[in-house]
Amino acid sequence: QAQMEESGGGSVQPGDSLRLACTVPESSIHMGWFRQSPGKEREFVAAMNWRGDRKYYGDSVKGRFTISRNNVNKATIYLQMNSLKPDDTAVYYCAASEYRTIQYSASGYRYWGQGTQVTVSS
Repeated sequence: QAQMEESGGGSVQPGDSLRLACTVPESSIHMGWFRQSPGKEREFVAAMNWRGDRKYYGDSVKGRFTISRNNVNKATIYLQMNSLKPDDTAVYYCAASEYRTIQYSASGYRYWGQGTQVTVSS
């Protein structure tokens, strides 16, 4: 079982930025980020393919969040989160999928990190 662990979460004020990082299995075809807040379903945030030339974003984060990868260690991915809002408060999970098509549902991802808390409040 692949071990994945997120890093970079924390508590910030509205308008601030954070960057999350995660190392995914090299068998991944798509990798991405989900988030979950209490009482809500796990929500798709962003994903990219292994080559890095296709990126996908949830409507609530488009224009504010960016998914990318490390150019040297291609198994390390990032989620740059700018202009954070209180609604962005959640546990953020790194996920990896072996499906050849992009998966927007959590059920399409085989590997998961344990999650990192992001709290946005004034």
